[in-house]
Amino acid sequence: MSLKIKPASDCFYDQLSLGEVMLRLDPGEGRVRTARQFTAWEGGGEYNTSRGLRKCFNLKTGVCTAFVDNEVGHLVEDFIMQGGVATDFIKWREDDGIGRTVRNGLNFTERGFGIRGAVGVPDRGNTAASQLKPGDFDWDHIFGKLGVRWFHTGGIFAALSESTAALTIEAVKAANKYGTIVSYDLNYRPSLWKTIGGLKKAQEVNREIAQYVDVMIGNEEDFTASLGFAVKGAENLAHIETDAFKAMIETAVKEFPNFKVAATTLRHVITATVNDWSAILWHDGKFYESRKYPALEILDRVGGGDSFASGLQFGFLSKNDAQLAVDYGAAHGAFASTTPGDTSMATQKEVEKLMKGGGARVVR
Repeated sequence: MSLKIKPASDCFYDQLSLGEVMLRLDPGEGRVRTARQFTAWEGGGEYNTSRGLRKCFNLKTGVCTAFVDNEVGHLVEDFIMQGGVATDFIKWREDDGIGRTVRNGLNFTERGFGIRGAVGVPDRGNTAASQLKPGDFDWDHIFGKLGVRWFHTGGIFAALSESTAALTIEAVKAANKYGTIVSYDLNYRPSLWKTIGGLKKAQEVNREIAQYVDVMIGNEEDFTASLGFAVKGAENLAHIETDAFKAMIETAVKEFPNFKVAATTLRHVITATVNDWSAILWHDGKFYESRKYPALEILDRVGGGDSFASGLQFGFLSKNDAQLAVDYGAAHGAFASTTPGDTSMATQKEVEKLMKGGGARVVR
C-alpha cells in the first residue's frame, strides 16, 4: 500500500521544510578551541532535507525560516541560493545593530576522528528563527493555493522556543488540512529542552505534533525520550537496534494510528570515523530493511541522518515505494557522511550506484 501523495502537476513545490538554518563554522581536522580559521557552510536539520532533495534529486523545494537583515543573514541566504532551495518564505528581521534582541544562529562543529567524537557548539539564543510564531506564514496560501506534496519539520525547531513549538503545530495541522504528507524528525536534543521544561516539555510538545504526522523519523532514544514510549529491555539492545526499533514502532503505531511510515538509521559507532550503517522502515504493518554498509568510513557524520530523511522522501515522492525509500535513504545518508558540511554533495547516479552495491574504484 503506497502513500497518498499529491501529483507533482498539482503542486508548485515537491517539498517544503520549516526550521532554523545556521551558519556552520568548521575547523576542519582541528578543534574549535584551538582553531585559527574556519570553513563556512550552512546547515539546519530540517532545511538539510530540502537541499538534498534539490541538489541530489532535482526536486523543487523551499524553506520557511528567518534571518536578521544583515551581512551574516545574507551570507546564509547566499548559501541557500547556491543549494537551489527557494527563498520565497524567508522572513527578514530588522537588525538592532548589536544582536541584543535578535540575531542569526551560529554552529561551531568538529567532525571528530577515531576515538574523538564529533562535537557541536551551537550559539543560537534569541535568533530570528527562534522568534518565529503562529501567523508568520500564510499556510492557506502555501498549502492550499501553491500546493506542496511533502512538508518536513522536526524536533530541533520545535524545541527552540514556546513560539516555534506553537508554529510547528499550526503548520502540521495546515498541511494535514490540504492533504500534504507530513514528515517529522524527532531529533531529540536534551540540551535544547533543559531550560524550557526538560523531558516533560519535550514529550508534551512532540506528542501534540505527532497526532498530525504521516512519516515519523527517529531512533529508539528519540521515540522513548520525545514520545515517552518505554520498551522493556530496550536499554540492553545496544547492538541489536533493529529489534529495539521494531518493538518501539509496534507500540507507537497503536497509539498513533496516523503514522503511515516510521523509519530510522541504524548506526553502530565503532569509532567517530568508522560506523556500521543501515536503515529500517515500517509501512503498512511491514518492516523494510536497507542494504548494510559495514565499517563505513565517515569524514563528517553531521547531517547524515538528514540525508537519510531526504533520500527516504525521494523514494516515496518519485516511486511511492517503501523498499526504495529506505534504500535511497540509507545510501544517500551513507554517501553524505563521506563529504564535509551538513549538506549532501552526492548525485542521484552515485546514490543509485551505491544502492546496487557499487564500490569505491576510481571513476575515470
